[in-house]
Amino acid sequence: MGKQNLVCCEEDCVHCDAVQSVKCHMPGEQTTRLASDFFKAFSDKTRLRILAALAIHELCVCDIAELLGMTQSAISHQLRFLKQARLVSNRKEGKTVYYMLCDQHISVILRQGLEHVQEENGGDV
Repeated sequence: MGKQNLVCCEEDCVHCDAVQSVKCHMPGEQTTRLASDFFKAFSDKTRLRILAALAIHELCVCDIAELLGMTQSAISHQLRFLKQARLVSNRKEGKTVYYMLCDQHISVILRQGLEHVQEENGGDV
């Protein structure tokens, strides 16, 4: 993506009706803080890869570590973060703990984000 020219107004003129309309529909401080924390979980490449894997199939820590070529400890650390952010949940079956996405919203956000960057880059890079 090359350098883009930023176009600014040539005169200082606030459109009060538009500003007031938007102000009435803006999310509150608490909501934007929670959303900011939510999106931070997507900002790490490893967490994003874990979420992409879990969007396909539930997996245990061993599976994810093998898939990503990382240690179980590193994966556990990231899963803890994702669980605290309420993006993943888990279930225990015997001695194995399986992780999965919390709900369909996570899958949709992930899919749309990946589609967006793939469109800009002409497919997977």
